[in-house]
Amino acid sequence: PDTRGEWLGAWTAEHGRLGTLRILRGFADAQELTQERTRALHHVNPFGAAGVVESIEMESYAGFPFLPPVRPGRLGRYYEFRTYWLRPGGLTPTIEAWEAAMPERSKLSPLLVNMYALDGAPRITHIWPFDSLDERVAIRAESFAMGIWPPKGGPQQFYEATSTIWIPTGRSPLR
Repeated sequence: PDTRGEWLGAWTAEHGRLGTLRILRGFADAQELTQERTRALHHVNPFGAAGVVESIEMESYAGFPFLPPVRPGRLGRYYEFRTYWLRPGGLTPTIEAWEAAMPERSKLSPLLVNMYALDGAPRITHIWPFDSLDERVAIRAESFAMGIWPPKGGPQQFYEATSTIWIPTGRSPLR
């Protein structure tokens, strides 16, 4: 009951580190985010899952400024979380490339969010919902064939990428 922030989504891993749970929360401001991270770090049972949780990793992000905030809803059965590690100075050109490309790309499928890291190595993480993995593959192929994806100038800004597929939990606000 003493956690802060809005619970937006919870997913279990379909690929990658199996047995993991990913949670997305939104915060009113940087102060609320910092207070919650501090609370969780000092709490013996920060999320009420003692005995089940072996470890906790937390990352802080801010959404790309031109995108709307994440809102709960039924968006897909599968969610792709894709992270790109950026070269020094790569964040601004990446945001600009995405802003230019998203009007056309979003016609093929909705983007849940694209965010840049506030801690750790410079990186972005974006989340796309899909009804099926076949749909994901088809939409990505179509966007490449149309020349609208990846964003022009975007790939030159990163040096490493990962993509994982996650399935919403039964109680997740995003499904």
